[in-house]
Amino acid sequence: MSGDNRLSGDNRPSSDNRGSEEKTMSAIWSPMCERFGIDSPIFGFAHDVETVAAITNAGGFGVYGATRRFPHEITQELAHIRQLVGNRPFGVDLVLPPGMPEHNSREGIEAESPEEHRAFVDELIQRHHVPKATKPGMRTRFIRSKEIEQEQLRAVMESDVDMLACGIGAPADVVGEAKERGKCTLALIGSPHHVPKAIAAGVEVIVAQGYDAGAHTGPIGTYSLVPQIVDAAGDIPVLAAGGVATGRHIAAALAMGAQGVWLGTAWLLSSEHQGDMHPVNRDKLIQAGSADTVITRSESGKPFRQVRTGWSQAWEAEGAPAPLKMPYQDVLVGDLLGAIEEHDIEPLIHSGAGQSIAYFNDVKPVAEIMAQLIDETAQALRHQTRHLRNEPG
Repeated sequence: MSGDNRLSGDNRPSSDNRGSEEKTMSAIWSPMCERFGIDSPIFGFAHDVETVAAITNAGGFGVYGATRRFPHEITQELAHIRQLVGNRPFGVDLVLPPGMPEHNSREGIEAESPEEHRAFVDELIQRHHVPKATKPGMRTRFIRSKEIEQEQLRAVMESDVDMLACGIGAPADVVGEAKERGKCTLALIGSPHHVPKAIAAGVEVIVAQGYDAGAHTGPIGTYSLVPQIVDAAGDIPVLAAGGVATGRHIAAALAMGAQGVWLGTAWLLSSEHQGDMHPVNRDKLIQAGSADTVITRSESGKPFRQVRTGWSQAWEAEGAPAPLKMPYQDVLVGDLLGAIEEHDIEPLIHSGAGQSIAYFNDVKPVAEIMAQLIDETAQALRHQTRHLRNEPG
C-alpha cells in the first residue's frame, strides 16, 4: 500500500474526485465511515471482481473472496479492482484454516480418501449421468495447503489492497505483517470464545457472523451472537453478519452495538454478479426462501450454508458417508462440482447462500441494492426515534 494512507478519515474522497457519477452523503453513518473514508458502513463480500468494485463505488467497502484463486490471479484481480475504484478502499478475503497439509499435492490427499467415499461419489455420478469435467473444479484447481496459503499471502501483501480479511483463522504473524504493510486486518468469527484469540492476534475489526449467514458459518444466531461479540471485543469495532438483508436489519445491527454490517448473499443477484452465475443457480436463488437453505459439510468439509438441492439431500440421505474434513472433501468432490455446472446437471447445481436470500427476488444493479439498503435504514432509524420520543407517525 502506498504512503497516502487511504484508510485515514482525513483522506476521505470528496464529491469532486469520485468520478463523473454524482454521489450524495449517506443517510447512515458510523465511526467506520470516517475510519475508512466510505459513505455507508456497509461491507460487501463477493467472489466477483466487478461486484466488489461496484460495492466500493456505491459508497460501501467491497471485499474480494480470493481463497480459490491462484496467486498470480490474485495479483491481477486486485490490480483490476484498483483500476475500477481508484483511491476508494477495498479488501480481500482469504481462508487460512489451521491443520492443512504442507504441500499442494493432490495425489497425497486422494491416496487417503476412504473407498466408501469414492464409491458414494461414483454412484452419485452414475445416478445423475454426469460426464467427466474437462478441467479441475473450483475446489481442485489446487489443494488447500500451507504451500498455496503462503503464495496467496505474498500476492496480497505485495498488493495495494486496503484490508486483509481472514474468513477462517487469523494467524498472528499474518495479521502482524499486514498491519506493518499498512493494511487493516479483519477476522470473521462465529462464537464469543473466538474473540480473545482474534484480539491476541491483533485484528483491528471483527465480523460477528451469525448462523443465518451463507457459506462457512457457525451455530449461534445473529441476534444472540452480535451483542456478545460487541461486549467481548471492547474497543475493537464489530460488524454484524448473517441474515442482513434490509435497512431494518442494519438498524438492528447498529442498535446491538455493531458499527456496520457485512453482507454476502445480498450481491448474488446483482447485475454485476451474473457473469459469474450459472443461470440455473440464479433461478434457484430467486425462488429460494429462508427455509430453503441448509448447512452441510459436503461442500468443503466445514459447515457451509447453501440452497438445498439434490446435492445436499444426497449427502443427508440414510447410508451416505459423513463428509471428510477439509481439504479431503474438497479433493473428493471438487471435480464433480465443476462437472455439475459445466454439463448443466440441474438437480445438483447449487450455490452458497444465507437465510437472507428470501429478501432478494430479482436481479438489480449493486448501486440500486445499496441505495435501497441506505434508504430503508434511514427510515427504520427515524421510526425508532419517533417511538423513543413517543411521537405519532
